Amino acid sequence: MRALLLAAGYGTRLRPLTNNIPKCLVPIRGRPLLDYWLELLLEGGIEAVAVNTHYFAGQVSKFVGSTRWSRQVTLVHEDNLLGTGGTILRNRAFFRNEAFLVAHADNLTRFDVRAFIARHENRPAGTVVSMMTFASDSPQTCGIVVEDTEGIVREFHEKVPDPPGNRANGAVYIFEPEVIGFLESLGKPIIDLSIEVLPYYLGRICTFLNSDYHRDIGSPESLRKAELEFPSP
Repeated sequence: MRALLLAAGYGTRLRPLTNNIPKCLVPIRGRPLLDYWLELLLEGGIEAVAVNTHYFAGQVSKFVGSTRWSRQVTLVHEDNLLGTGGTILRNRAFFRNEAFLVAHADNLTRFDVRAFIARHENRPAGTVVSMMTFASDSPQTCGIVVEDTEGIVREFHEKVPDPPGNRANGAVYIFEPEVIGFLESLGKPIIDLSIEVLPYYLGRICTFLNSDYHRDIGSPESLRKAELEFPSP
């Protein structure tokens, strides 16, 4: 299986830290966020990773070239940001018409990649997407999901004041190739995965609970928490 890491964003909520560095290279315990992701995926059974770039793309390219995983990483630059779904569509040939993993590289996470793949391979009938979830300590700031007894997503509640639970979307997915066909059917290059794609597949998304560690590094406070919480290498 191949993977796409979405790493092109500006990281505006982390300014001024991200005024001179892309968010994916923000250090946590002395290691860039992207370094954790490449290790997790490429040592967890993923064969090759594409990383999209835009903001401070040169820094990302230099970093990837310095890692031991450089030969397994393809950098795909976007002069203009295409949105999460648009990036998937643009890089459809990279996935070779096979199931593929997509992750937002601005989260810090640790989970069993092989178990996630196995969950997808043994997913409930009729589902075509597997979504990693986690128990959030601030559910009102997350996309909260409601699932049935089979672990199929039945409701989405995006950043509401009083969500029905704390099981949140971790923004790590495995998609079947047919999702590419849906993206193509939209007939446009810029597509938002959360708004335009996931709601379409409601009832056809199964979940995989990450009970190890997951945090959105979206603010200075969450970055501070990650520095305190995340296990030492």
